[in-house]
Amino acid sequence: MPPPPYVPGHALLNGRSAVVTAAAGAGIGGATARRLLEEGARVVVSDAHARRLKESAEELADAFGADRVAALPCDVTDEAQVAALFDLAEERHGRLDVVVNNAGLGGTADLVDMTYEQWEKVLDVTLNGTFRCTRAALRRMKAEGGGGVIVNNSSVIGWRAQRGQAHYAAAKAGVMALTRCAALEAAAFGVRVNAVAPSLAMHPHLVKVTTPELLQELTAREAFGRYAEPWEVANVIVFLASGYSSYMTGEIVSVSSQHA
Repeated sequence: MPPPPYVPGHALLNGRSAVVTAAAGAGIGGATARRLLEEGARVVVSDAHARRLKESAEELADAFGADRVAALPCDVTDEAQVAALFDLAEERHGRLDVVVNNAGLGGTADLVDMTYEQWEKVLDVTLNGTFRCTRAALRRMKAEGGGGVIVNNSSVIGWRAQRGQAHYAAAKAGVMALTRCAALEAAAFGVRVNAVAPSLAMHPHLVKVTTPELLQELTAREAFGRYAEPWEVANVIVFLASGYSSYMTGEIVSVSSQHA
């Protein structure tokens, strides 16, 4: 089954200020930044890869206007860089309305062979990085008043087991738990915190480095018999960032049929 037609913007986020981490390239982060802009938001994009970030930001600025796009390299394992990212968003756009924590790191290793360094790196980027960004965002949103929305990127692997993925699964399950706890605390000052849990979201570059056999095996598990386009996950993030989900918080939304 082919993907559906691309959905045009509906001005769901007009005038909002957003930050998206890991937004360089053709993946979910880049697709989310573009979707937020199409919905009327002003966006600060970040990524640990400075060159790719510069290229992505220039492309977005050409399409949507330089006044609506800012960029700053950010390694989410570095507290100072995280603080600088959110400072820039407030400086450029006045306030912080939407934060999409997309940064994450995977890998494959059986637990008996996994080094502590492998475990620590995946957890530090994927879970601790989400914590650092969520905490920084909540502090600013609480101080600003007026609410806000945080959307974290988890994974269906946070619900189900998969060999070789103990570190990644633990990190993504942690993101789910962090999301639920943060949501209860943030509700007191009008901020909503939710997460998406994709399964198989692919883009052309990723397809090239995936064997046809593995891709066939993975897509066969999906209800639609295909992988998700990154923008299809971004659409759900936009929904969670918009007023259409105003009574949703602490939810983990599966963008897949593979949630159990």
